[in-house]
Amino acid sequence: MSSFTAGTSFKKYDDAKKWYVIDAEGLVLGRLASQVAKVLRGKHKADFTPHIDSGDHVIIVNAEKVAITGNKLEQDIFYWHTNHPGGIKERTKGQILGGKHPHRVLEKAIERMMPKDSALARKQMKHLHIYSGSEHKQQAQSPVALDVASMNKKNKRD
Repeated sequence: MSSFTAGTSFKKYDDAKKWYVIDAEGLVLGRLASQVAKVLRGKHKADFTPHIDSGDHVIIVNAEKVAITGNKLEQDIFYWHTNHPGGIKERTKGQILGGKHPHRVLEKAIERMMPKDSALARKQMKHLHIYSGSEHKQQAQSPVALDVASMNKKNKRD
């Protein structure tokens, strides 16, 4: 038997998952979502393998204070249907951010940047923890702060 390998591939037992915490206050929604999706998938690592869950855990605090550019607060509309006749419902991003579950806007933006119809993407989304306030429950994991605002000057709005 030869030990020839065409390339190295990441094995799921090779790496321990890290924990990152991000403060979303003032960060632009789409730019934050793309950075978080990259960390969840593991694309920030040198040994990224598309079919292995090599991503890390991400904790996002202050999700209700995320910045949305342009007129998207009034113009972006989320639709859903209640499965009853005439049961189509709609809410704008502004209504959702001002409502009971403001973290859902950020969660949906990140979910839409993950691979579609994939069991791996659903598993990786479970590593995302979003909180509307400034406190989170994962203090025991001692997460490292990830400063998305300093990566690019366009990432933060004042």
